[in-house]
Amino acid sequence: MKQMRWDEEADIIIIGSGLSGMAAAAEAAGKAERIVILEKMNYYGGNSVLAGGGYACWDSSLKMRQKLDLGEDSWELHMKDTLKGGGDYGFPELVRVMAEGAPSGLDWIAESGVEFKDVLVRLGCHSAARSYQSKSSGKAMMDHIKARVLSTGVELRLNHEVTGIVRDPESGEVNGLEVNNEGKTIRIFARKAVILASGGFGNDVKLRTEQNPVLNDVLPCTNHKGATGEVIRYAKAIGADSVHMEFVQLYPCASPSTGSVDRWAFYAYSGAGFGMIYVDENGKRFISELAGRDEISKAQLDSCKKPTWAIFNHEIMDSLLMGMDEVEDGIKFGRMVKAESIKELEEKLGITKGGLTRTVERINDALKSSGPDPDFGGERVRGMLKLETGPFYAIAQWPSVHYTMGGLRINENAMVIDVFGKPIARLYAAGEVCGGIHGANRLAGNALAECVVFGRIAGENAASEPTRQAAQTT
Repeated sequence: MKQMRWDEEADIIIIGSGLSGMAAAAEAAGKAERIVILEKMNYYGGNSVLAGGGYACWDSSLKMRQKLDLGEDSWELHMKDTLKGGGDYGFPELVRVMAEGAPSGLDWIAESGVEFKDVLVRLGCHSAARSYQSKSSGKAMMDHIKARVLSTGVELRLNHEVTGIVRDPESGEVNGLEVNNEGKTIRIFARKAVILASGGFGNDVKLRTEQNPVLNDVLPCTNHKGATGEVIRYAKAIGADSVHMEFVQLYPCASPSTGSVDRWAFYAYSGAGFGMIYVDENGKRFISELAGRDEISKAQLDSCKKPTWAIFNHEIMDSLLMGMDEVEDGIKFGRMVKAESIKELEEKLGITKGGLTRTVERINDALKSSGPDPDFGGERVRGMLKLETGPFYAIAQWPSVHYTMGGLRINENAMVIDVFGKPIARLYAAGEVCGGIHGANRLAGNALAECVVFGRIAGENAASEPTRQAAQTT
């Protein structure tokens, strides 16, 4: 057989410079001589730099649960919530790996210099408050992690777009990659392994509508421009299997004007566990705020006019550790509305007269009596606050394509599985490029946990592969 001519070699080649790629590189550093991260964009970080910094974790060395006296939690409960929230489509063996490994993953982020707020948030479909919130933005978090990774000698190359994965037809091993750099094709041989950490396909309208025709170009997208999924296609071209590609999540609290997820969108979603309510143009709640993102988004699109509103007061704001500077910026940029009374808030939002007042009264009565949710059943939970004293606030929100739960099939060792159910030798994957973990709906905070946990597994296992030499390098 004619040998491919390689232009260069590296021990481990990682596609994608987001959190999963960085975690993989960090774990492999010191165990492999040359590690190269390839990023097709002219910036690093992918969707990770846009993240709100929420990390779902049942425990950590920060011991936040104990500090805040929030009771017990466990990896088993985290796993159970994840499976249930995903409609039981998730693969239990993968969910278990994520849930069990989440604490050490959070510790790894903290060791990189990322600080976390003294709060744990309960988010939709989680049965406990377990979302750690970083003090910094996703970009600042990733800057800390990038600095840590690059200090080990890992090489990061921007503007390097993968155009093909090379798999040896005889041995079945993945040998390397074909890469386009400013119009020039480069073939890089992997002496140990290739790791796919290229993210999802939320910004590839053609691919997402092929999986789910409802997700057309009318819907905006929260993702960065490079979330286009071609690496999934290249992996499938060499025999990789995919799973759950039809499951695409909308973020219900995105900016109605831009479709982006900004800091106010994160607050609108995080406030549900503290008593924030979501209402329509009539001031009526249209869903339980602790429902899954998929359920909330569907309710908005099915029965509401754009936009819906997240309603809260200063006590909920304080519980979220939301600063007055953020409130002032929100008002300045038109993302927030402030009023001294519910009646005034109704008028400012153009809500049907008396609609919001009646909704708030019903919620407050239920909280006073510790009764069930007056609109959707189920108990109002510990930590929820009454909307009694002003000032009151509203954040506009509307669904936007946010996360693709489907992707390449992997096993517990982060190895990519082929269409015959066998691992593809020397090919690993981590992060949103993978499917099978979140099922039909991803729970908030699980994305960062998945990226770190499986990224580190991929890096460790790739580094342990035996070193080989290219048949021919030019």
